[in-house]
Amino acid sequence: MQLDVRIPMGWLFLCLGIILSVYGVVADPAIYAKHSLGQNVNLLWGSIFALFGVVMLFLSRTRKS
Repeated sequence: MQLDVRIPMGWLFLCLGIILSVYGVVADPAIYAKHSLGQNVNLLWGSIFALFGVVMLFLSRTRKS
């Protein structure tokens, strides 16, 4: 039995995305005003990472044996 690389990669991106999204929600909005054109990049990329992790985990569950 071989380990599917999508499983650890999915968990890694899901955990990283959750951490980054939570930081984006609780961080002071003033830090985004000057450096990132007013956009909350931590929340944006955290949600993208989490979505990618969920997709990888979903694909690892639906693979054909």
